[in-house]
Amino acid sequence: MKLVELDEKKFDNYVKNHKEKSHFLQSAAWGKFSYKMRNLKPYYLGLIDEKEEILGAVLLLKKSLPLGLCYFYAPRGFVINYEDENLIKNITKETVKFAKKRRAIFVKIDPDIIYRKENYLEEEQNLNYDSKKIIETLKKVGFRHLGFTKDFETTQPRYTFRIDLNQSMEEIESHFSKTTKQRINKAIKLGTEVVIGTEEDVHEFYHLMVLTEARKDFVSQKEDYYQNLYEIFNEENKATLFLGKVNLDKVIEEGKKRLKKIISEIESMPTENLSKSAKTKLNELTKQKEKEKEEIEKYKVAKEKYGKELILNAHWIMEYGDKAWVLYAGNHNILTETYTNYHTYFEHIKYCKEKGLKTYDQFGTIGNLTKDNPRLGLHEFKKKFGGDYVEFIGEFDYITNHLMYMVFTRLVPFYRNMVKRKAKKEVHNEASRSK
Repeated sequence: MKLVELDEKKFDNYVKNHKEKSHFLQSAAWGKFSYKMRNLKPYYLGLIDEKEEILGAVLLLKKSLPLGLCYFYAPRGFVINYEDENLIKNITKETVKFAKKRRAIFVKIDPDIIYRKENYLEEEQNLNYDSKKIIETLKKVGFRHLGFTKDFETTQPRYTFRIDLNQSMEEIESHFSKTTKQRINKAIKLGTEVVIGTEEDVHEFYHLMVLTEARKDFVSQKEDYYQNLYEIFNEENKATLFLGKVNLDKVIEEGKKRLKKIISEIESMPTENLSKSAKTKLNELTKQKEKEKEEIEKYKVAKEKYGKELILNAHWIMEYGDKAWVLYAGNHNILTETYTNYHTYFEHIKYCKEKGLKTYDQFGTIGNLTKDNPRLGLHEFKKKFGGDYVEFIGEFDYITNHLMYMVFTRLVPFYRNMVKRKAKKEVHNEASRSK
């Protein structure tokens, strides 16, 4: 077996249709994007036999370092059957040989291999392979396992929630939490709307991401990052923006209709000699009337401040092969009681199901579920949609230059923290201007 460079089309065709593994982070489009926005040189490699049949593939991204050195990163690892130890051995050997020729100090992989999985009832699910054996095989061929991290310390999330779209839509909805169902129904009754955006809406998406990041104290990217991501992936229509909107005229009108109905019910009730149950009902209707009046007034004030229509959510869905990922979600912090965010999630789950996709991945949550973890709210929100709670096997490094690897792993985290602090300051300044 040997590793050869493939043209983008041949590489993508193999990866996209691989029955065990395929991920948008392994696509040729991600390679092109990584080169344009991060200056990571992509190599589209295939492991072939003597008949030139492709047995596996890997997208390698080269990061150049000083002194003519570099390292390679294979997003979500090799595209192979990981139960085949011989394949792991050969693709590792050939990848390392390829990397050493280019003076790499290490090769990093983070395979899309599930270590353990729980269903929506928090019951552990059996896997159809031995994840611990795969870890041991990777270590045996020379990889160093970087451990079972619990938060977002790794290059890609080590935990996520996934919904199996092979289920019926009715079954998927039955796994939603009770409050999620109620909030989706309320959003629909209010007349909130979810539409698919265009390239012109990337700017609005970026605006919402800035507000979200400032609120939750994390840092994403500049606007051109998203513009280029949208353009490159939409050469094959694989990046979709879902916009959750509220039309305040419509919301006010629906509120007036409900108020009119409540008043009509009150007026139809007798005014004297009411039974106990009738008094209870009248009291409840009176409370509903006052609440509806307050809601109408609140939306009138919002309309004066923000205008007739307002985009409250913008969610970014990536598709590749038979899977979809919720890559980003930007949300406004106003009119949250309309639950447009829930409605937006509901609509893109239905969209992915209707397109015939098989897996819907919420792309990232945490493993540390202690109450003081600031990411716990994110975890609990995603959990409400009833997906399987998935833990991956983690990151692995194959070290080819131990001295420089030690220097790199000590200095780079320090540098990245400096960059992150600077970026956070910029995001907060941007958010202040956007409010």
